[in-house]
Amino acid sequence: MAAIASFVATPVAVRMAAKSRFAGSRVAAVSNGSRVCMATAPSWRPGSDHPPHLDGTMPGDFGFDPLYLGADAEALKWYKEAELQNGRWAMAAVAGILAQEVLNPDVFFYEAATKVDLPFPILGVVAAQFLMMHYVEIRRWRDFVKPGSMDSDPLFPGNSLPKHEVGYPGGIFDPFGFAKGDIAELKLKEIKNARLAMLAFVGFVVQAQATGLGPLACLKTHLGSPMDSTLISRGVVSAGTVISPGCQIPSTTIFQGITIPTPCLPLWPL
Repeated sequence: MAAIASFVATPVAVRMAAKSRFAGSRVAAVSNGSRVCMATAPSWRPGSDHPPHLDGTMPGDFGFDPLYLGADAEALKWYKEAELQNGRWAMAAVAGILAQEVLNPDVFFYEAATKVDLPFPILGVVAAQFLMMHYVEIRRWRDFVKPGSMDSDPLFPGNSLPKHEVGYPGGIFDPFGFAKGDIAELKLKEIKNARLAMLAFVGFVVQAQATGLGPLACLKTHLGSPMDSTLISRGVVSAGTVISPGCQIPSTTIFQGITIPTPCLPLWPL
């Protein structure tokens, strides 16, 4: 009865705000006749409220933004696009690293590119890649700034993209027609795998620098001796002690007479 009296005494404005806040939530009936609202939006921390700018409309939105970096609407759009593109590159990189180690385990992925005997200078490859990637990335950026403005190919006018959401062009980029299915579910799966791939790639690089081994070789070593093959066992940083695992890769690599810096990540003072 006290709960009912409290609700009746609540100002109308407060009740309207509460109604707006729980719009779209499930309402469960309790045996005493009262109702309890239960939010259905998934959260990275169960029971926590989402920041106001994360309304659940973006794929993979679990309300995680403790620093409120996405509070600015325009910045949030850019962060979403940046995460998606970096995640796609990471998925390709992780798949390539694993495939290379399976097919040719004798080659360390960190040095794999320098083991290739090219019939032409590497500077020509870098220049060609720079020009082509520059062209593609500028067009992608322009499509982000003005959606739909880059749908027609200026070199091949017969090629064009259907109307699409930024970041999901479809058309020629969806040769198997996956977008005809549950596109919302596919977007969620993609961003989840993209986030895992970005973490995995950072892990591959860190363990390669600390051990000089590829990810599968590191996994084999860890399974053979779990307690002796971790970052904690190889290096410790405390208030008065610094034990560095060291860097197992050379600081520079020479390829076709060109010296390429390959520094370790500054995880420990060396």
